[in-house]
Amino acid sequence: MSDFGAALRSALGTDRVRSKVPLATLTTFRVGGAADWLLETRNSDEIVAALALAKEASVPVTLLGGGSNVLVADAGVRGLVIRPRGGEVRAIDGGRIRADAAVTINGLVRWTIHHGAAGLEAWAGTPGTVGGAIFGNAHFGGRLIGELVVETRLLSRDGADADVPASAMAFGYDRSRLQETGEVLLSAVFRVSRGEPTALRATARASLAFRKRTQPLETPSAGCIFRNPEPGRDVMPDGIPWSAGALVDRAGLKGAAIGGARVSPTHGNFIVNEGTATAADIRRLIDDCRAAVRDRFGVELRDEIVYLGDFGGE
Repeated sequence: MSDFGAALRSALGTDRVRSKVPLATLTTFRVGGAADWLLETRNSDEIVAALALAKEASVPVTLLGGGSNVLVADAGVRGLVIRPRGGEVRAIDGGRIRADAAVTINGLVRWTIHHGAAGLEAWAGTPGTVGGAIFGNAHFGGRLIGELVVETRLLSRDGADADVPASAMAFGYDRSRLQETGEVLLSAVFRVSRGEPTALRATARASLAFRKRTQPLETPSAGCIFRNPEPGRDVMPDGIPWSAGALVDRAGLKGAAIGGARVSPTHGNFIVNEGTATAADIRRLIDDCRAAVRDRFGVELRDEIVYLGDFGGE
């Protein structure tokens, strides 16, 4: 591992590669242990170089975007963690824009509003980056972000890049092919139309206001823990909305706590860190919610959150 670190520093700069870096401050949950190695890349060439060195040294690689929708184990993450940074948004033509994977969703929304490009303004307040949103096909207000994607540029773990149409991304509810292939998103092209910035800004503000009313934004969390049940795949009890939060609430877990982790009293599908939570606390509370919903309603809740690192001993 020390040889790998030396090779990485030689290729990308001594000051760019850090070892034993705590990841808690890089996640919205504010929990988790350290990465063996952390590299914050500035462009796709650096990602290619890092992947090649890691492959040669048989070092595992984990991608970390904006740090939302993830739970990092207290034991940390072995190998190399790549955290893409920077990036830009640019217009292709009047109906398409390209955004690099490291751009935050809020940064993307601000760009589109400023340039009078309509279609993404309702995503204001969405945490994380374009890469994370495409990886999990983020949803809001009954829409999936994959519905707005024209194509993506993907990088294989072998360093080959390719433009992939949205139809080949295997988009589904909270799903994309990236979850199966391990490919790295470099950029995405979104479909937009002409809009008036004042009207777009009003929609964005309304979206932010809705989130503030319905989500515990003032306390560290990772967003929704579970995927909502899916018609055709799940069988829901009569009288309960097709909502994971509603199921957790009706199962009596809203407000339940383990250590410093609590099911939010505001939204049953959010677990919040009240300041002293560990990843183990959060994982146990997630398992308790899943078991209670299964026992009470016969519905198996599936994770929306992504687990990073080794939870074997937690």
